[in-house]
Amino acid sequence: MASSDGMIDFLVLGGGTAGIVGAKTAAGFGASTVLVEQGRTGGDCLWTGCVPSKTLLSAAAQAKTLREHTGREADFPAVRDRIANTIRTIEPVDTPQALEQAGVEVLSGRITFTGAGTAALDGRPLRFRQALIATGAQPADPGVPGLDPARTVTSETIWDLTRLPARLAILGGGPIACELGQAFARLGSEVTMIVRSRILAKEIPEAVDIVRESLTADGVTILENSSVTHATSPGDIQLQLADGTVVGASIVLLATGRTPRTTALGLEHVGVRVDGRGHVITDARMRTSNPLIWAAGDVTAHPQFTHLAGVHASVAAANAVLGLRRRISTAVPRVTYTSPEIATVNSTDGGETGRSRTVWHSHLDRAVTEDRTEGFTRLLVGAGGRVTGGTIVGPRAGESLAELSLAVHKKLRTSDIAGATHAYPTYSDGVWNAAVADVRERLASPLTGTAIKVLARIRRLAIDGGRISSGPGTRPGSGGRR
Repeated sequence: MASSDGMIDFLVLGGGTAGIVGAKTAAGFGASTVLVEQGRTGGDCLWTGCVPSKTLLSAAAQAKTLREHTGREADFPAVRDRIANTIRTIEPVDTPQALEQAGVEVLSGRITFTGAGTAALDGRPLRFRQALIATGAQPADPGVPGLDPARTVTSETIWDLTRLPARLAILGGGPIACELGQAFARLGSEVTMIVRSRILAKEIPEAVDIVRESLTADGVTILENSSVTHATSPGDIQLQLADGTVVGASIVLLATGRTPRTTALGLEHVGVRVDGRGHVITDARMRTSNPLIWAAGDVTAHPQFTHLAGVHASVAAANAVLGLRRRISTAVPRVTYTSPEIATVNSTDGGETGRSRTVWHSHLDRAVTEDRTEGFTRLLVGAGGRVTGGTIVGPRAGESLAELSLAVHKKLRTSDIAGATHAYPTYSDGVWNAAVADVRERLASPLTGTAIKVLARIRRLAIDGGRISSGPGTRPGSGGRR
């Protein structure tokens, strides 16, 4: 609701994760807050992203187990029902009613900036003091000549399928492509991935090799370093590749990236700059080129993760409403929820500096007991034993990543992790074991080794010289006083 002068303290454009968190944060600080959403509140995460995709992955894993033990195939309508039920269960926390209970006024419609401190909602003028752009992103269209749009789906529309595709071709090799590809293969589709470079290009090769092998074992055909030149669809779709290969499909999933929703927002009227791909440019405090307008979530150039959207929006709202100068964390965790998972913080296939400590899960007791030894835990270590990043590959790797993310954020050393008692046996033992290995190697260095030997010799001399009593009596030289 607007303040008494008719001015909105904090205007939020978009009702996804970033918009919801930013609006609730601002309202919690007492700012009059209005959130405008053109469609449904909840955003991609609730309706077409995190929630449905992770439900699908769980259902697909169960379908694989069922097929292996009983020979029964997946019940796709039942899978769709499960996804819908999961969304319904989580949806209430993201509804307009929930936002209004938190002190946020929710309006529906198309909004555009019209000038300094002004906007129009379907022609209705609004005045605001500060604003948060959180309009998200949408799937990119690679523009394949001859490809029938009616025979394609994206990460937003694949949930509308009423029957399991017999043959699913996927253009792209990122996390969305790999997760959905593995899930549909486990459900019974014949899946082919067509990837311009290699799958999961940001991840280190050792991690990718393990996931690639798992995808292949589940029946996914992966064509890397390949591209589609054109398509025909007199019956089933025929995708013609640059090397002459032809891939047939009944449905094509376009998973070649996402583009920010910044068109028609009137950013030019308020001096908000965007980069060459249309992302809103922000500084480390999530402020745009206009000091009274902020941005967060997939509309910015930051990695497109729900957890970043929420954290960045919270930082933006706090800085805007309270005049703080909080900066976003440089520790950026990410998880690809394939089987096994790849969980990473501040690590890419870009040749990190420093040293690494790796524990292969063939030596991780919990992995041995579960018979899931494919994978590893790797810590990146900088000067003074400070943890700078790492990668974990294995079941529930995303859960084990939490400690590693905290270590990077707080600039902890491997000795800090090694000195903390960890439960046994767990998959997160990998982080502890890698930290212990690093500490032990540093202790074995010539300088440290010499110092340890000197301390041990001084201790022996103290005991042999009687300066330290081994009995329960008095301390030598104390005169009997305790």
